[in-house]
Amino acid sequence: MIQRSPEIEAIVRRWTTLIRSHKVADLPHYLSQSDALVYIGSADGELWRGQLVRDGIADHLAEVPDFIEEDIEIEAYEHGETGWATYQSHYTFTGTGSRGTHRVTFVFVLERGGWKMVQHHISQADSNRDKLGIEHTAFQRLIAAAQAGSHRFGTGGLATIMFTDIVDSSAQAEAMGDTEWVRLLDAHFRRVETIVTDHGGTLVKSLGDGTMSSFTSATGAARAASAIRAGTQDSRLALRIGLHTGEVVENRGDFFGTVVNKAARIASAAGPGEILVSDALRQMVSSDAGCRFSAPVSLRLKGFEGEHAVYRLEGDA
Repeated sequence: MIQRSPEIEAIVRRWTTLIRSHKVADLPHYLSQSDALVYIGSADGELWRGQLVRDGIADHLAEVPDFIEEDIEIEAYEHGETGWATYQSHYTFTGTGSRGTHRVTFVFVLERGGWKMVQHHISQADSNRDKLGIEHTAFQRLIAAAQAGSHRFGTGGLATIMFTDIVDSSAQAEAMGDTEWVRLLDAHFRRVETIVTDHGGTLVKSLGDGTMSSFTSATGAARAASAIRAGTQDSRLALRIGLHTGEVVENRGDFFGTVVNKAARIASAAGPGEILVSDALRQMVSSDAGCRFSAPVSLRLKGFEGEHAVYRLEGDA
């Protein structure tokens, strides 16, 4: 699962701070020991690999004159033992007054429990007209369309995300045979979509033997989860369901962000026939909704720090 990485963001911030403050002697400690290590600069011939990078990076970046940076933007992500980051800023060289945009990408790997840089790429913001002899216009057209109101980029907002998952689906599929299993799964998905829609939600997508849905109402989502569980109690399917509420990013009908990841982790922690909800959803469900919740239980969720309070949604809402 891809997730934001505060740890890698902090490493990138320290790396760039060391360059800006001319404390470059520490830079080799951030580099991978792999022969795959590569440094790509913006000038002709600035592509070096392996030990050459480790031996020369400090002296190379020590040659950078004094500069200041503004409007620094860092985005960092990780997935398993791989991480990456983008860095952008506006720079001014204090000696000459030269200004421009600094753009960098980083790739990291885990080595002995720590993130080490395996690729570092600096991009010079030359115009496409100077470099290619043409002007790219696709993104400019997209921006113009958005400004005219005819295109929507990913937008944020408060939503409740619900994941459902069939317990022991592989064993059931093998026992039933492909044809009967696909027929049962199709009927299940159609039933889930009907219930989600009836409760003001949207079935975003099916995920193998599970589903992901979104709701503008936390109460509607809780009631939908209860109805889905009730509809499968007499069937051959045992479901686990997880819900979480928070700020999500929507783009082209799909949803992204920490809220989505946490809802999926909560669903994974549920047992057969169990609905687990986050503390955020519990607080937002209307007191007159007819929902009954257990006492909070603290769980550790993979990919999230610390312990998180979850509640079982009991009975029918």
